[in-house]
Amino acid sequence: MRHSVAGYKLGRTKSARIALRRNLIKQFFTHERIQTTKAKAAAIRGDAEKLITLAKNSANGTEIEKVNARRLAVSKLGDNQIIKRLFDEIAPRFASRNGGYTRVLKLGPRLGDSAEMVVLELVED
Repeated sequence: MRHSVAGYKLGRTKSARIALRRNLIKQFFTHERIQTTKAKAAAIRGDAEKLITLAKNSANGTEIEKVNARRLAVSKLGDNQIIKRLFDEIAPRFASRNGGYTRVLKLGPRLGDSAEMVVLELVED
């Protein structure tokens, strides 16, 4: 039984799964739009939205709270350039939005293996 088990395994070991999710989120914040499989998009969508919310909420906090939010984001992603972009460019765009920062558009099956392909992108106001 899968009681209280969250997340998708994606057919990988734990370390490979963590690396995949981290790389997909980095690419998502870099390009603001990625084309991937439906399962991978579902796996990273929640994490990406939580990071955007963390960055957005830290803008109103004290200096210590801002530093703590950045450190928490770095522990999730491990890249200072992406964190700077997230906190300085992406999060302020969603200051007046209460959630739903991403959109998933279906593209249809991939030719090689018929995996359901989607585009995951940031919502533009």
